Amino acid sequence: MRTWFWTLLVLVVAVGLGVVLREHSGNVLIIAQPWRIELSLALAVLLVLAIFVVAYIVLRVVAWVVSGPERFRSWRGLRAQKRDHDLLETGWINVLEGRYTQADQDLARLLDRTRSPNTKVLAGLARAQASHQLGDYERRDEALAVAREASGTEPRLKEASATVAAELYLDQNRPKEALELLQPLYNASSRHVNAARLLLRAYRQLNDAAHVYELTRLLQRRGAIDKEQATQFIEMSVASRLRSAGLSGFKTIWGELRADEKTLPDIALAAAALHEEAGQHEEAGRILEASLNVGLDARVLNAYSQCPPGQVARRLSKAEAWLKTHPGDSALLAALGNLCLTGQLWGPGERYLLRSMKIRSDVRIHALLGNLYDRLGRSSDAMKHWRLGASVAGVLPVLPASGVLPAADTRGDPTLIDVAAMPEAVPIDSVPLAPIAASAADYLNPDGVGAPPADAPSARSVPTPPAPDSDLDEYFDSAPIPGIDLSQTSDNPRGGRGRG
Repeated sequence: MRTWFWTLLVLVVAVGLGVVLREHSGNVLIIAQPWRIELSLALAVLLVLAIFVVAYIVLRVVAWVVSGPERFRSWRGLRAQKRDHDLLETGWINVLEGRYTQADQDLARLLDRTRSPNTKVLAGLARAQASHQLGDYERRDEALAVAREASGTEPRLKEASATVAAELYLDQNRPKEALELLQPLYNASSRHVNAARLLLRAYRQLNDAAHVYELTRLLQRRGAIDKEQATQFIEMSVASRLRSAGLSGFKTIWGELRADEKTLPDIALAAAALHEEAGQHEEAGRILEASLNVGLDARVLNAYSQCPPGQVARRLSKAEAWLKTHPGDSALLAALGNLCLTGQLWGPGERYLLRSMKIRSDVRIHALLGNLYDRLGRSSDAMKHWRLGASVAGVLPVLPASGVLPAADTRGDPTLIDVAAMPEAVPIDSVPLAPIAASAADYLNPDGVGAPPADAPSARSVPTPPAPDSDLDEYFDSAPIPGIDLSQTSDNPRGGRGRG
């Protein structure tokens, strides 16, 4: 459209000049001694225009010839820039596709050729990524040094170099070096979201719960972290802070939490443990109850079932209320059984533990049943469940006869019940008859082993003789050994007398 406009304008000007020049018949006289030149006005105008056009063309040609070297240098620069761009693009694509060896070769060639600082920084960072994935950390550090040197004083390039280097150090589990690079970026601008994320990762590797909590809150306010991940980080960090601060710093940390965060399992367990150590069992129970009202976590249920006898009634009523809405929860049934054992409610405890065992065969449930039956004087049932618990835990390897296994340290296992810490029950021998639960008196297990009849003598008055077909028969076979004549051995009585 623009071309048509200018063409039309030139035609209009030409027509106008033709009309004007035709109506003016004047002459132009040029006197240059000894010459006298006389021209018509139209011819003079045309000559002036022609001279202008020729002079313009000549000057343009001279300028083009003079600028030849500069144009050649520019052409070479553009060609080198295109080559660098192609190599950088190919190298980054190879890094993203996982072709790290080819990417390292292309980027190394680019670093040797390019003179552009920006290109050198980008190529150095890309090569550092490729070398890191290949496990060549020495070459990676060399590439990072090249990128850091090429960035100079350019803020954005320096920031990019520091961020990439910190991320690679974190992948190598070197959080201290990463902190040295990231802390200045975060201090300069707290809105640097990526630096905050990397700092959170570094403090998690250092187990710095206070900074993890602070950065998680910051990223949560800006919507820069997933909600579930933030909840997980807050749960772990707050639980660690509570254990470190103790009961003296409990109120400060507890006041920073929202209501839904106070019911998270790890936080509730840590807070309840502080109150349990201080003897504040009611407050510990309320904290655990708030968590269990939200969701029945097995660890929280186990902690809730560990209480002194004075708290059994309250906790049993709460647990039975939960059982109405969760009748098939094995952990809840086991907690109810444990509470019954603490309160010496043998019959209900047995029922709860048997219901839990039907849902899930667990070592802890078998151990509790074994302890229950041992307190009731039912040794065979107790031994059975202890053996079942051992079989659920796993089969022991065959060990040399001379080897001695060291005792396992199970004090830190949260799923174990400290029998020594349980309230002391009334000894069996101190009562006229061994206590037999009403629910266990008529109970017959699937193997046919039941409680002793009601008219049987007590365990204290009549000692139980060892049965001839005891469990030892499982391990000793009395059948004769094939191929051996026992009459010729020292075990034969007649053979022994003959020798005498």
